[in-house]
Amino acid sequence: MDESLLSKKELLELTGISYGQLYRWKRKQLIPEEWFIKKSAYTGQETFFPRDKILARIEKIKGMKEDLSLDDLADVFSSCPIPVNLTKEQLIKQSIISQAVLDLMVKHQGETEIYTFEQILFAFLLDKMLLAGEISLEEANAILVTLVNYYGLFQDKNCQLFCLRKLGVFTCFIVTNPCEIYFENNVRVISRLKLSDCIEELKIKMS
Repeated sequence: MDESLLSKKELLELTGISYGQLYRWKRKQLIPEEWFIKKSAYTGQETFFPRDKILARIEKIKGMKEDLSLDDLADVFSSCPIPVNLTKEQLIKQSIISQAVLDLMVKHQGETEIYTFEQILFAFLLDKMLLAGEISLEEANAILVTLVNYYGLFQDKNCQLFCLRKLGVFTCFIVTNPCEIYFENNVRVISRLKLSDCIEELKIKMS
């Protein structure tokens, strides 16, 4: 059996949740339909889950369900933007975005009193990569230009942001999921971010 998969029985035992809870969370779209993977086993057809994803998701649900309703949690875990507007001061005070990235946003887009969810998402992605030491400020600017120009075309689709470097030359692009990409020799993938995961992470950070 693939070690990256977890059977339903193992999942219930490891997490302490009931069969009813699992399928209620599925109906409420807290757990994606595609994570319920049907496979043949010696006992017949069984349901398996991507181990790391399902365990992380259930821990998040258990940790947040006391403060949020299941409907609110469904909003958090969806890839849809939320109607939020925050000031620069609020973003810094709540440790959502660093001052360096906000300065980059101002340099690129000019001063603004209120940041929309989309603008916050762009800044959050840049912050994530800068803090990981994956990109320079100059490269962050190139990513921001790409996001501003093209993210709107992918908003209702699952997509990934790729950042590459070859012989010191940087490039980035957005692709839809699922996709297969093959690179020429000497291309290094600096970062590969699934934007729906980043949206979820940002929503949790803002909740």
